[in-house]
Amino acid sequence: MPAETHVERGPLGPEEAFALVRERLAEILDIDETRITRESRFSEDLEADSLALIELVEALEEELGERTVGFSVDDEDLADLVSVGDAVDYVMARLQVASADS
Repeated sequence: MPAETHVERGPLGPEEAFALVRERLAEILDIDETRITRESRFSEDLEADSLALIELVEALEEELGERTVGFSVDDEDLADLVSVGDAVDYVMARLQVASADS
């Protein structure tokens, strides 16, 4: 059985959200996770293009959709996500909305 099936699926805190965003972004950009901080800007610091951000959103929706029913990222909000910290804050806000709706 894959290790992922044994992962705790409880509420996600800011540090866990950051770790998830950092891990998925490192995979998508094929860079070392240590290059990614909360202050890292997607395009300027990490050279992430819009396709990479869409891949990140899809990965987050897949992962977090398993944890929280109704978790989604609105396409029109992508332009507001400039840094990794913005993405983490957005994820936390969306998780609160999804939890309140369920």
